[in-house]
Amino acid sequence: MLGQNPLTKNLSAGYELLHRLGKDYKKPEFNIDSVDIDGVNVVIHEHVEMDKVFCRLLSFERYMNSVPTLIRLKSQPVVLVVAPLSGHYATLLRDTVKTLVQDHQVFITDWKNARLIPIEDGEFHLDDYVNYVQEFVRHLQGEYGNCHVVSVCQPTVPVLAAVSLMASRGETTPLSMTMMGGPIDARKSPTSVNEFATSKSYDWFENNVIYRVPANCEGAGRRVYPGFLQHTGFVAMNPNSHAQHHVDYFKDLVKGDDVGAQAHRDFYDEYNAVLDMDADFYLDTIKVVFQEYSLAKGTWEVRGVNGKSERVRPQDITTTAVFSVEGELDDITGAGQTTAVHTMCSGIPEALHQHLEVKEAGHYGIFSGHRWHEQTYPALKSFILSHST
Repeated sequence: MLGQNPLTKNLSAGYELLHRLGKDYKKPEFNIDSVDIDGVNVVIHEHVEMDKVFCRLLSFERYMNSVPTLIRLKSQPVVLVVAPLSGHYATLLRDTVKTLVQDHQVFITDWKNARLIPIEDGEFHLDDYVNYVQEFVRHLQGEYGNCHVVSVCQPTVPVLAAVSLMASRGETTPLSMTMMGGPIDARKSPTSVNEFATSKSYDWFENNVIYRVPANCEGAGRRVYPGFLQHTGFVAMNPNSHAQHHVDYFKDLVKGDDVGAQAHRDFYDEYNAVLDMDADFYLDTIKVVFQEYSLAKGTWEVRGVNGKSERVRPQDITTTAVFSVEGELDDITGAGQTTAVHTMCSGIPEALHQHLEVKEAGHYGIFSGHRWHEQTYPALKSFILSHST
C-alpha cells in the first residue's frame, strides 16, 4: 500500500511537523465533561460564575442522579484556583482542575486575552489583579461559605497580597492558601527567568517588548506584551528539550505510534496557545516582583478599588493555613522562593504551616502529570480537608 512506503511515511510526517510548527493555536477548552467519583460517573458543567472585564470566574458544577451523593458533594470544600496570567491560558491547569473536582467544589480564574479587550475598557495593573482576587474570594464566601485558595506560579504573589490586605482590614480570610512554585521572594536561588528580569532596566522592557494591538483586533491600540514574544521566551529556556520533543514526534509519526503522537499534539496544543498580557500588568510584575522585590521587602503598596493605597502586610494573617509546594527540579521558580511565604506570614501559628518538595518534579510537574497525582495532590487534598472546619 502507498501508506506503507517508507518515503511516503517520512514525507507525510515531515509535512505534519511543519504544519504544527507554523499553525496558529487557538484558546483551548477545558473539555472536562465528566469525572469518576467513587466509581460513579459524574457530569461536569462549566459555568461562568462572574464575568469581569479582564477575567471570568468559572465554576465546574457536578451533576448526578443520586441525591445522597449530591448532598455529599455539596458539602465538600470550596476551592478557588487562581491561574497564572503569564502567557498561557488557564486551561494549562486542566489536569489540576480535573483532579480537584473529584473532591472539591472548584472555581478558577480564566484570564482574558488583552488583545480582545477594547482600549476604552481601561488599563489592567498588578493591583487590579489583587483586587480581582479579593472580589472573587468575597463572592465565594458570600455564596458558598468560606473557601480555600490554590495559586500556581505567578499568582502566588497577588494572592498573598490579597489575603494580607483582607487580614489587615479585619475581613474574614480564606481557610487556607496553597502556594505552588511561585516567585514570592525572587531573590532566592535565582533562575534564568529571574536573571533575565534583572539584567534589563524597566525602561528596556517598556521600549522593547511592548506593542500596540493592531487595528484588525478588538483591542486595537491597547498596549500589550504579545503572546508570540512570550512563546519565544518559553522555548528559549529549554531549546534542546523542545527540539528533541519534535524529533520524537516525527519518529512516532513515521513508525505509526498514534498514542505517542497524540500525546505530543495534546501537550503542544496547550503549550503553544498563548495570550497577550496588558502592558501595565506585565511591567508592574517585572518591577514589583522581579526587580524591587516589594513583597519580600515589605514595601509593596497596593491601590484598592477606592483609589487608596494600602501596605501589604503578610504578618497580619493569623487564621489562614498556608501550604507551600516546590518542585525539586524547578528551573523557573528557584528553591526557597515559594517557602519564603512561611517567614513572611509570621502571625500564622506554626501548626498551620506546611511545606512539600515534590521529588524529581520540574515546574509543570508539581501541578500536572504523574508527580502531581502521586505526590502533590494527596498532600494538598489532606491539607485542605484538615483545615476545612
